[in-house]
Amino acid sequence: MDAYIYDTLRTPRGRGKVDGSLHEVQPVTLLSELLKGLQQRNNLDTSLVDDVIVGCVAPVGEQGSDIARTAVLEAGYSETTAGVQLNRFCSSGLEAINDAAAHLKAGMADFIIAGGVESMSRVPMGSDGGALFTSPEIIGKHKLVPQGISADLIATKYGYSRTDADRFAVESHRRAVEAQKAGKFNKSIYAIKDILNNLILGHDEGVREGTTLESLAKLMPAFEMMGQMGGLDALALQKYPTLNKINHIHHAGNSSQIVDGAGLVLMGTKEAGEKAGLKPRARVHSYAIIGTEPTIMLTGPAPSTRKLLKRNGMKISDIDLFEVNEAFAVVPLLYMQEMGIDHSIVNVNGGAIALGHPLGGTGAIILGTLLDEMERQDKTLGLATLCIGGGMGISTIIERI
Repeated sequence: MDAYIYDTLRTPRGRGKVDGSLHEVQPVTLLSELLKGLQQRNNLDTSLVDDVIVGCVAPVGEQGSDIARTAVLEAGYSETTAGVQLNRFCSSGLEAINDAAAHLKAGMADFIIAGGVESMSRVPMGSDGGALFTSPEIIGKHKLVPQGISADLIATKYGYSRTDADRFAVESHRRAVEAQKAGKFNKSIYAIKDILNNLILGHDEGVREGTTLESLAKLMPAFEMMGQMGGLDALALQKYPTLNKINHIHHAGNSSQIVDGAGLVLMGTKEAGEKAGLKPRARVHSYAIIGTEPTIMLTGPAPSTRKLLKRNGMKISDIDLFEVNEAFAVVPLLYMQEMGIDHSIVNVNGGAIALGHPLGGTGAIILGTLLDEMERQDKTLGLATLCIGGGMGISTIIERI
């Protein structure tokens, strides 16, 4: 049995600060508005939706208490629609989609809505704590460092310069500006309004037109002081003793932006879709997850892709378009190098450096962006992949119908 994608919807991404446009909006509202949008766009009988699976990386405070079920109730869905929250760090939105696909492929559900949310201005990153990043014993034993240090470690190990990372960031912004002006995000963006129906935000807020190598050169490395004064460089180098020091190349301009946002995907079986009068846009072809070395942490996209391709007897050349989450510039740079693919088919409308990375929501957002672009270019196979905290990687292939 196949798992079909019938629709995708996302909020705009607002700056993840108190002056960001979505700061006034509770995370449950971001989700409930998307649920309403999916229902309206598809004339969906919500009693047919078995479950809503939502990824969230800091599931505490306003994002706790099973935000998925709360959003279902707030959206006015049938009380028979359940809701569950999950967390696989930055891949949570895509993990939710893969989990939904597994239920559908197994014949255990008819319709599931899957995706994720993160209000990073209201529930700051790290609010959930957790031993992986707070226990001195565990950190010391496994040589765990913050992701920014890991990104700079990748740059050092694989020889990426500050100019390499900045050049990639400039191109991310250029592509995002071009896509935004051409309305390429309009199909999937659901504008957020207040209770009086006044527009709060209808576009991605972080795109900066006119970003240049010269403007980025003025920014100071974000993780150098933390690495050197905090002893974190020395901790990482215990795992990589052949390196003399860590070259700190990442800063606010070539790393993913902290934003508020959410994304959801309406999924179902072929039979359920036919009964509901819905036309599928794509199917979830296959997916894979993998663990990787946890100090360097962010190298998971390539091995998860290799695992996925091997499982399906496929080659990298079989894939037409890629979305690689731009957690830091070196992540897609390393992925393109390791997989032997050209930037012309990767993140063609920019990525998280220009558009933002609302942790739990990003996986669902980039899958929707990928599908929209596949339709625009009349392509068949697309792959979305993300690096994951703690040393993991996730990859999902979708096939257009």
